[in-house]
Amino acid sequence: MNTKVMTQAVGSGAPAAAGQKHVLSRYGLHLGVAFLLLIVLLPQQPGLPVAGHYMLGILAFAVTVWMTEAVSYPVSAVVITALMAFMLGFAPDVAKPDTLMGTSKGLSIALGGFSNTAWALVGGALFLAAAMTRTGLDRRIALLVLSKVGAQTSRILIGVIFIGFVLSFFVPSTTARVSGMVPIVMGIIVAFGVPLRSRFAGMLMIAVAQADSLWNVGIKTAAAQNMVAVSFIEKQLGVNVSWLDWFIAAAPFSAIMSVVLYFILMKMMPPEKQEIEGGRAIVAKALQDLGPMRAEEKRLLAISLVLLFFWATEKLVHPFDTSTTTIAAIALMFLPRVGVMDWKEVQNAIPWGTLVLFGIGISLGSALLSTKAAPWLATWISAAFGLQTASALMILAVLALFLILIHLGFASATGLAAAMIPIVISVLQSVQTPGINVVGMTMILQYVVSFGMILPVNAPQNMVVYGTDTFEVRDFVRTGIPLTVIAYLLVLLMGATYWRWLGYVGG
Repeated sequence: MNTKVMTQAVGSGAPAAAGQKHVLSRYGLHLGVAFLLLIVLLPQQPGLPVAGHYMLGILAFAVTVWMTEAVSYPVSAVVITALMAFMLGFAPDVAKPDTLMGTSKGLSIALGGFSNTAWALVGGALFLAAAMTRTGLDRRIALLVLSKVGAQTSRILIGVIFIGFVLSFFVPSTTARVSGMVPIVMGIIVAFGVPLRSRFAGMLMIAVAQADSLWNVGIKTAAAQNMVAVSFIEKQLGVNVSWLDWFIAAAPFSAIMSVVLYFILMKMMPPEKQEIEGGRAIVAKALQDLGPMRAEEKRLLAISLVLLFFWATEKLVHPFDTSTTTIAAIALMFLPRVGVMDWKEVQNAIPWGTLVLFGIGISLGSALLSTKAAPWLATWISAAFGLQTASALMILAVLALFLILIHLGFASATGLAAAMIPIVISVLQSVQTPGINVVGMTMILQYVVSFGMILPVNAPQNMVVYGTDTFEVRDFVRTGIPLTVIAYLLVLLMGATYWRWLGYVGG
């Protein structure tokens, strides 16, 4: 029943979702090419190599097509690859200015992201998410939580937010988590006899998306964009941020914001009823329909718990990095008798376009660094915003606000991180503020990259819940704005207190 409900709901919401595409999308490709040519034709700037000059043009093209959604993200990745191969190929080598780089080296730079360990981690995470969906373990976990919270509408909301927290540990893909939650919540709404356009239904669906966005911050492996930042921190700064280090720093923020989310939704979208009659029995029936836990679910749960242990104890109990342990877990999932799936079962469930975009995103950021485009742009930004001698907290405030505002035009936090984190690192390296912690500040600003909480088009998970047709865009906006404002203020508060105490701010 839930699958049918979900199909009908998404179908009914599709025209509205399509209508939310940017007006500029039709001309986005033309604009991207125009910005590319404009920057390339500008006079050469002192201290900026020709290759770096070209990379700024490619960056402008990438940001434009990503913001306007002129083409799909995987297609944009292929176009960016071709541009990097040819434009860098005909630029002088940064290390040997007397010789051209050549298209072979240009293409190698464009494909460099696919040899990154963070890319392997994201690939493994997508397979883990597919295994959860295939076995139904994510559905069982969600229903088990809902069966414990009772039938009061406020407690059901708490249950939905808590599920977002729990699944963030086991399903390292935001879209996969939300896609798994939506049919469950839709089935409950319909079974409760609540209208799809009720405040209660809209409140629950918005909670599904926003809770997952908030816990993208708290858990390193919960979202691909975190892997982008970790990759650049490791490559540019030589520091490996462990799963536990990330969790200790970020989880308190996500926990506080989860409470804030509850009160905002209860205040701004109060449910029509305080309690749903027979609600507990309905959830219990849905859980009973799943039957006893199957052997493959038990195996997947065991593998997931062991993997979570290895993530959490990296550098403490063992020397294995997060990417390697994840790949090992995926290998186990494919083995006969031990595993839970085979290749044919999951190959169509993997969003290969996401992997392509992620790899090219890392390549784009790495090229901005290697061609000295990012440091040059960082110096310009620091001067323009007066950050050279600003305090660490002021730098955090300006850069966080900049990321929040620019995210309004992005539909992918992964794309935003790929384009902006290398520049953020370079900005932090260029300032003269004594004692500033570049690694810690980059981590905190990466948290802000996940703040796609204002518009449905700001994140794929938002569009998934919007497709259920349970709320209007204005409902998402009027709850998302105060959520984002409070999150921004909390970043500043924790930057002045908790994160400073941890040594992540300095200055």
